[in-house]
Amino acid sequence: MIRIDDRHYDRAYFDETSARLAGQIGLKDRDDGRYAVCFAETVDWLALFFAIRRAGASVLPIHPGTPYSAARKLAVGAGCDRLFYNSLTAEVLERPSNALPAGTLLQMSSGTTGAPKCVARSWGDIDAEIESYIGTFREPADMTPVIACPTTHSYGLICGILVALRRGQTPVVVNTANPKYLMKVLREVGRPLLYSSPAILHTLARLLPEGKQIHATMTSGTLLPDPWFVQIRAKSRHMFQQYGCSEAGCIAINPDVTAAGHMGFVLPHLLPQTGSSVEDTGEIVVTKDDGIAIHTRDLGYRRDDGMLVFVSRMDDMINVSGLNVYPRDVEDAVMAMAGVSDAVAFRMGDRFAGERVALLFSASETIAPQAIRAWCSLNLASHQLPMDIRQVDTIPRQANGKISRREVAARHATGEFAKPIAGAAS
Repeated sequence: MIRIDDRHYDRAYFDETSARLAGQIGLKDRDDGRYAVCFAETVDWLALFFAIRRAGASVLPIHPGTPYSAARKLAVGAGCDRLFYNSLTAEVLERPSNALPAGTLLQMSSGTTGAPKCVARSWGDIDAEIESYIGTFREPADMTPVIACPTTHSYGLICGILVALRRGQTPVVVNTANPKYLMKVLREVGRPLLYSSPAILHTLARLLPEGKQIHATMTSGTLLPDPWFVQIRAKSRHMFQQYGCSEAGCIAINPDVTAAGHMGFVLPHLLPQTGSSVEDTGEIVVTKDDGIAIHTRDLGYRRDDGMLVFVSRMDDMINVSGLNVYPRDVEDAVMAMAGVSDAVAFRMGDRFAGERVALLFSASETIAPQAIRAWCSLNLASHQLPMDIRQVDTIPRQANGKISRREVAARHATGEFAKPIAGAAS
């Protein structure tokens, strides 16, 4: 059974609906089709997803808020031969001769550090991830997953819905970011485990009255700023974190988060390789059972107890005159300043140092850039100090809550953001 907002759908509903849809669109056993699906209603998307998966075909889930032109571009880019856009009457596309193998879940990478690319994962690979996830992460066995994130993304689809169904649980899907409605759902559900984005978790943590807690929270997708982590941790009876990438799925899970950078323990179906200490960070590389090595482009290390610690994205690191600056260190320092609510640090070119740190921040009131810089000078080394500081109403984030520093830097270079307030260093 799956609950979607306030409606319940049992297994018979999905079995019958999926079988009917399979007949309507001509799915057959061992189907080699590649289908892109973008439906506004979650129940319609899930019914067609189950039908496609049962047939062993390939599917590209597309976020329901995607305009038609963008959805078609994604479908073509993923090599799909049909696009179902809010209709069972498919648009026929031309599949390229070099299309990825059939029988896969197709996903577009986030594009936070480069152009998005299509990633194909076999259903067998996903089944192995689910079994490893359940066998390792036992704490939520008696909790009810509340999925307040897109079910077209692997976080909500695999770790939220498919894991819950495999455990025999009834997942609750919430299709709105309205915090009041979400808190209502959490009150209705016994022992809820909330799968959501850092931004939504932070909003709930700020709105919950003193002394009130969410039974359990799961965060994923981006590193929590330390001030956010402290607030969310205080408002969560249990706090979990998972780490992964498009190519490998979930890589590690932390069953008791005590620091934002502690990603968790690597799932047993993967073999990790990275640095061995904070002084010896290295790229996080995982090898699957089939021997394929996946390079995450993340820097980190494993402690002696096996905990995987995230340091930075390799592509986010800023090289200032040969000295490495990790954006998170700058962001944490800035967000510790009274009044600052969010921040993103990123690289900008500099003719003398090669690269320098630039900063966007949001705050409850206007704060002069020189005040930000003075604060940073008390908490950061000179090479870490932001040289271009701009206040914005809201830090630009992607639909999944992630920040693309590459995109922010490109927009900054075009002059899109407001000019520095008088007195800013530039």
